[in-house]
Amino acid sequence: MRIGTKEFDTKNKTYVMGILNMTPDSFSDGGKWNRMDRALAHAEQMIREGADLIDVGGESTRPGYVQVTDEEEIERTAPVIEQIRAHFDIPISIDTYKSAVAKEAVAKGADLVNDIWGLKYDAALAGVIADTGAACCLMHNRRQAETHPYQNLMQDLVQDLQESVAIADSAGIRNEQIILDPGIGFAKTYENNLEIIRSLEQLQTLGFPVLLGASRKSVIGLSLDLPASERLEGTLVTTVFAVMKQCAFVRVHDVKENVRAVRMAEAIAGKYLQQFRLSI
Repeated sequence: MRIGTKEFDTKNKTYVMGILNMTPDSFSDGGKWNRMDRALAHAEQMIREGADLIDVGGESTRPGYVQVTDEEEIERTAPVIEQIRAHFDIPISIDTYKSAVAKEAVAKGADLVNDIWGLKYDAALAGVIADTGAACCLMHNRRQAETHPYQNLMQDLVQDLQESVAIADSAGIRNEQIILDPGIGFAKTYENNLEIIRSLEQLQTLGFPVLLGASRKSVIGLSLDLPASERLEGTLVTTVFAVMKQCAFVRVHDVKENVRAVRMAEAIAGKYLQQFRLSI
């Protein structure tokens, strides 16, 4: 898979996407990086620690988040994307579900659109992705999860993601541009999140690279009874599961530690992973 100028061997490796939140209110690190100097310094640190991509977000999507305007989200993200592109040779992702934000981000240098609604929120977003040729990560989400409960979680998850892929296909987005994300923490219970991580291999049947984004999330906090600032070890366990289940990407806050966990898991599981690839 090609993202920007980089080739990603998504069938044989797990890559690390570093999170750069340009927000005052993200659940884990809100307000830490939302100044240009701090943002660039943190991006440089993540690159030095081994990040393969940088994911820039301008709106918190934590539970109960307050939506910001397109203009404010663009103001938060576009300048930092432009500066990262000017200073560093690394693929950049824009974490947004809004077409106007995505269009401006790609114009400033973003290579991938990371959409938490899987093209089901803003009808114009799929066209923007197709027109720009950017890669995209389509995440699973449901607007009415409480009133429309899952009948069979993994089957329903696969079906919902197939709907997102169909939207992408109709807009002219090529299959080789698409990554899928099961959406840990979005429209799911604690038990749902654990089951998805246990069953990640079932998403491989769709034929697209899979991204796991579980870093510091509530499924870890509830399991360990820890605040977001103390969920590193739990995150590393989810990253090892991602490697074992053949995920192509993990999206994380703590790059250095997760890069090391990926490398160690790949080293231990080498022959197992080869057998797993042959079986799917």
